[in-house]
Amino acid sequence: MPEQSLKSDSSLESSNAASLSTRVLNQGRYEALMMLRNGEQLLLAIILPLLAMIGLVITPLIDGIADTRINAVAPGVLALCVVSTAFTGQGITTGFDRRYGVLRFLATTPLGKAGLISGKAIAVLLVVAIQVIILGSAALLMGWQPFAHGQPLAVTASAIVFVLLGVAAFTALGLLIAGTVRPEATLAITNLAWVLLASVGGLLLPAHHVGGIWGPLLSFLPSAALGDGLRSAFLDGQFNVMAAVSLIIWAALATFGASRWFKWD
Repeated sequence: MPEQSLKSDSSLESSNAASLSTRVLNQGRYEALMMLRNGEQLLLAIILPLLAMIGLVITPLIDGIADTRINAVAPGVLALCVVSTAFTGQGITTGFDRRYGVLRFLATTPLGKAGLISGKAIAVLLVVAIQVIILGSAALLMGWQPFAHGQPLAVTASAIVFVLLGVAAFTALGLLIAGTVRPEATLAITNLAWVLLASVGGLLLPAHHVGGIWGPLLSFLPSAALGDGLRSAFLDGQFNVMAAVSLIIWAALATFGASRWFKWD
């Protein structure tokens, strides 16, 4: 009888166990809530991009790119949101989770390594969606006309594709850095990269505006591809094929590097 009871309890636990998809979604929701409750993450995800948008609208730095300053600024700010969350935010979080053994512990649970990575990707997508809603609404209040130069459906589809490609590329880059260097180095690298990519990396300003020999070189960066892709969608109503190909290449290379050299402890 005890043996039958044990088997019955085991089968009951098995039947009540959550599916892998449910565990991944729960992990993604949990990580997204942790990111949104973190003051530093909110500063990076919402406040700084909003300040960048306001600053560029009231200064002449971006004149000549579009018919109005806000039309020129908004796509770049949305690109900056992707980099803030997928690269800097996720990189820092993963780096310190790795230090404190959180990654090693979660990787041994039924969630598994693949489930953990999938949960992180879902968290990034959720936070980026919230960023787009908040900062897109702020841009609309400032006079942004996202569909002035193209059909709403085509523009929206192109923008979504580039946001997804940007999330894939920059999440992989963030995980590559977080899984190969110390957390303090991850913190320094990702924050410094955020500043450089925002200022001269083609996110807020097109790379060709830098001038000289640096403009063409900077255009090969994933940040420039993301910024140019969103500007092409919103300012020209076109899908920038070269920018999409560039992001796909960066995402593939970074994913390969992270899968090969990522250290869980």
